[in-house]
Formats: sequence, structure tokens, C-alpha cells
Amino acid sequence: MKTYTLISNIKSIVGILDKNILLKKGAEMGVLNAIENAYLIIENNCIFGFGKMEDLSNAVQNITISKEINANYGMLLPAFVDSHTHIVFAKWREEEFEMRIKGKSYEQIATAGGGILNSAKKLQSMSEDELFIKALERLHQVIKQGTGAIEIKSGYGLTVADELKMLRVIAQLKNAVPIPIKATFLGAHAFPTEFKQNRKGYIDLIINEMLPNVAQENLADYFDVFCDQGFYTVEETDMLLNAAAKYNLKAKIHANELGYTGGVQIGVKHKALSVDHLEYTGQEEIDCLLNSNTMPVGLPNCSFFLGIPYMPARKMIDAGLPVCLASDYNPGSSPNGRMGFVVSLACTQMKLTPEEAINATTINGAYAIELSETHGSITIGKKGNLIITKPVSSLAFIPYNFGNDCVESVLINGIEF
Repeated sequence: MKTYTLISNIKSIVGILDKNILLKKGAEMGVLNAIENAYLIIENNCIFGFGKMEDLSNAVQNITISKEINANYGMLLPAFVDSHTHIVFAKWREEEFEMRIKGKSYEQIATAGGGILNSAKKLQSMSEDELFIKALERLHQVIKQGTGAIEIKSGYGLTVADELKMLRVIAQLKNAVPIPIKATFLGAHAFPTEFKQNRKGYIDLIINEMLPNVAQENLADYFDVFCDQGFYTVEETDMLLNAAAKYNLKAKIHANELGYTGGVQIGVKHKALSVDHLEYTGQEEIDCLLNSNTMPVGLPNCSFFLGIPYMPARKMIDAGLPVCLASDYNPGSSPNGRMGFVVSLACTQMKLTPEEAINATTINGAYAIELSETHGSITIGKKGNLIITKPVSSLAFIPYNFGNDCVESVLINGIEF
């Protein structure tokens, strides 16, 4: 049975796209098609139609509206797509926050047993059920803040049992919330302490034990490697990505957060869906990306929180590249999953226009996790995952008013969450 939900009195519908547009790049990112004084109709859980309020009576002649939502002249946007998170973790790491205040670097903290190894130690002692409860709470929070699709990584397990435990939690989350979740296996996040002098031994463990088990249980959509200074080398990354490809796991790469390390180039070589971080990106990396279908993903929350450079998104867009932005929600370098803040940082720190920032966090985010045919824009037939804002004077007010959440309500599959 078909049911119809009407959203009326919309100040502006923002982010309208034709169904054949799956990403935006270069100058296209500055364009955000809109309709003023509008309505939108959802059929079951998908967008059925939209237009100007003056044409509403004609639009509803042959259908019966079962529910009406008055937008009260708030704006309507596609829900955010957060393509890079580590939302499954055991505990926060505020003690490292204090260490950074006192001048310790990311690498110094990691060497002292902090960072990823700290999270791994805490996660290994926590049950699967408790991890699920904590992650579900965070997931509900970010949905209410406007996230309508998300990617979640493992990588805080670093043993066969604990990586599988994380991925099973992500599988549970997929069944517990109404938004799509993509799971990424990130066993190659760091080297466990017991393998510090035996890097090959841990890589062999990933290839010979972790990957077969992950594949057998169908626990991951993607495979990720932290290819960066002090972590996995280009050669090690190449070996791991070749192994993952045998299980049809597509690549997503942590690259160039800490230096010019070749992570972008090895990602492109393996036709990675995305290369993420990219705080250190020069002309060589830009040229490499221009000759690929790989999405560059910036994580401005991480740069803000750690005080490190931002991905040069302005330069990349001006060169003709697409740019995606994600939250990197994690306990160490980005303890915040609010995508509205990502949009603000994009504008204030990366010098993107509000239109570019919205495209970077919606349609391009969807492309980075293979959801742009169903999510990321206002398009007839796409899922009704939408944000209705509080009454705002303009689109620019959303990133401008960074300390406040402009989200009034969130619809997931056409239903208020």
C-alpha cells in the first residue's frame, strides 16, 4: 500500500540533482540547485516529487496525503553522508587531549602507548554487547544531528578475535538503525606492541587469518590501510591491498595525514574508492587524482582538534577535483560526529563556499561509499533521508552559526527520527 507524506511551507529545497549525477567536481561543486517556497512529497520511503507551493494543489490531485509536516519556512536539504568514521570504540581518550595541550605530538603520544594502541587496549577488554550499546548511542546522536548514511571502520581490535568483534558490532548496528551503514575492515590501522619488531608477522596475520575470517562471515564492504609516516609503508600497503582484492574488498586508504608518503598514489593504483585525510597534498597528488575515479576525502575535525594542516580543498577544487568531507568521528583525534560542524570548518578553515561544503558532505560523501544512486541529493526516487532546518535567513547562516545546531528535524526513509 502506498502512503504519501507531504512536507509543506519549505523556505528552500536545496541540493536538487538529476538522477544521473553521482558526484560533483571542480566548479560544479559551487552549484547547489534550489527551489524557493516549496513542497516535497515522499511516497513510502522515497522522494516522489517536489515543486513550488503555488503548484501543490495540482500535485496532490490524484494521491491521498496520509501525513503532513509543516517545515515552517525552514530549509530542506539532503541528509549528510559521513563516509569516514571510527564510531565503534570502548572509551574516550581525554588524557591524551591534556598531553597535547602540554606539547606532546601525535607521534610522541603514539610512541608512549597512546593513540590507536590505547583504544585497542581498552576495546580488547570490553564485551561485544557493551561495545554495541555505546556505539548505538553515538549513532543515534549523529542521526539526530543530520547524518543519513555512514561508514564505520574497525581497527581498534588489532587481534583476530577483536577485529572480528568490532565488525560484528557494526553488523549489529546495520540491523539496529534505519540508515545505511558501510563496514570497513581496518586491521592495518597500527602495529600491535607485540609485533613492533615483527611487522611482517602482523601483516601475515592480517592476510592469512583476519581477511579469510572477515570474508567468510561477510563482515566488511571495504578494506582500509593507514598508509602514512610511522605506520604502513607503500610497499606494505600494496601487499595488503592485493590480498584484500582477492576477497573482492574494495580499497579505502588513510593517506598523507602526517607527510608526503605516497598513500594517494598507491590508493589510485588500486582504484581505491577514496583516499582520506590528505593534509599533505601537493601538485603530484592532485595530478594523480585527476587521472582517477578516486574520491579525495578531507577530515577537517581532525585538523581542528590536533592543530595540524587542513587538506588543501580549495586548491583541489580549483584544479577540477571532486572533494568529499567527513567527520572522522573517533576518540583520539575527532571526538565529534556532528557534520554541521564539518561544514563550518570547510568554510572557515578550508575556504569552501557553503554550496561547496554541502556538496562535499552529501552527494560526494555518498559517492565515496557507493550510495550516490540512492542518497546524497534531492532526487526523485532517492531515499527520503532529509534535514529540515530551523528558520534561517540563508544557506550561509548554517556554517556561519557554527556553535548552534540548525537542524530542526531529520527524516529517515520519510519518517521523522
